[in-house]
Amino acid sequence: MFPEKPRYINTRGVLLDLEIPKVMGILNITPDSFYTGSRYIADEEILKAAIEMLGDGADILDIGGYSSRPGAKDISPEEESKRVLKAIKLINRELPQAIISVDTFRADVARQAVVECGASMINDISGGDADNKMFSVLENLNVPYIMMHMKGNPRTMQDNPVYEDVVADILKWFGERIFKLKSAGVKDLIIDPGFGFGKTIDQNFELLKRLGDFSIAGLPVLVGVSRKSMIWKTLNITADVALNGTTALNAVALFNGADILRVHDVKEAVQTVMLVRKIKNSG
Repeated sequence: MFPEKPRYINTRGVLLDLEIPKVMGILNITPDSFYTGSRYIADEEILKAAIEMLGDGADILDIGGYSSRPGAKDISPEEESKRVLKAIKLINRELPQAIISVDTFRADVARQAVVECGASMINDISGGDADNKMFSVLENLNVPYIMMHMKGNPRTMQDNPVYEDVVADILKWFGERIFKLKSAGVKDLIIDPGFGFGKTIDQNFELLKRLGDFSIAGLPVLVGVSRKSMIWKTLNITADVALNGTTALNAVALFNGADILRVHDVKEAVQTVMLVRKIKNSG
């Protein structure tokens, strides 16, 4: 029998009940994220977007300053800090009820975001691989950690990714890191299979189809497929018009065990959660 997932995650004293799947809204403080509708630079743009997402029902705001799209330009830690810390401080000051996640693979940016700016979660696309100080920083912060799987790095991850078994290989990767973090006393862990990060389109769809296999880890699962190329390349459209496909795949993810949806379009994701729960609880 698989270990049971925890029902709650503790975000600095605020318990998030995962009995109802949560929606995480994406705020990219970058000029070059793959979806143009998610780029926010000016303070008024950032605050307006945060207010709208919370009004639409977002449970968490995920704020990142480093574009991780395939082939993205590398930026310095100083530039990333400048972008993301300002935004977190702004939202924390104006919207103190917001639960803020910092989207970074750099340990020092994560530490500053939590200790100095009020972030309540860390979302690391590298699962600790990009910065060997990340796990030691986590030991002292006592905030939830989203550990995503990525093969390679944003500049190389789509260069012919190969797996023996995409689900089994990723579960093994998670298992090694879960053991290290649990042994160090890190409590609230969330796993993210990393759709689009070092996976072909077919591998992404296999991950989604077999998402339930990740329950073996006994941890909450985050799914981020919002407007990604697995949708728009399959449908021969663009990211700008991939909302319908995103909603369809989010519904599949929820039926297959997703606990958190990371999305650009909060209102539609919240509605999807409501409808899927209605089906699951009917009869």
